[in-house]
Amino acid sequence: MEPIISKRDAAQHIRVARHRAGLSWAQIAEELGVDKEWSTAALLGGHPLSLSQATKVQQLLGLDDAVVEALQMQPYRGPLNHDVATDPTIYRFQEALTVYGPALKELIHEEFGDGIMSAINFQMNVQRRADPAGDRVVVTFDGKFLDYQW
Repeated sequence: MEPIISKRDAAQHIRVARHRAGLSWAQIAEELGVDKEWSTAALLGGHPLSLSQATKVQQLLGLDDAVVEALQMQPYRGPLNHDVATDPTIYRFQEALTVYGPALKELIHEEFGDGIMSAINFQMNVQRRADPAGDRVVVTFDGKFLDYQW
C-alpha cells in the first residue's frame, strides 16, 4: 500500500519537483487549462484537483501516486486552532488570504524574485462590478515590490 501524505507534504513535493523540472506555475496552469492563481493555490493545498488534473501534474512533474491522491483530497481551509475574526467581511479577507496566500507568495517570487509587496508604499482600491449573477466586489492591492537585499 502506498504511503499516505498530507496536502502540506504534497505541496512541498510539488514545489521541489516544479523547481527541478524548470517549469513555472504559469506553465503548469497552461497545461491544466486553468488560471495560474487557482492552480498554484490548488497545488499548494488550497483546492482539490480532479483525477485528470492530478494525473496531468504527476506526468509533468514525475510525482508519486501518494501525491496524486493528496491533490484530490478536500483541503481544510484556514487554521483549526487559531482565533478567527468574527466580523463577516474581515473573516472573508482572512479566508481568501488563507487559501490564496501561499499561491500569492509563490507567484510574486516567480514574477519578481525574492522579496515582498510593501504594505507601507501601498494603495488599495475597492470597486463594484455589475454581474448578472450578482454584483462583484473588486479589491485591488497595489504595493511596491521590495526585494530582499543580502
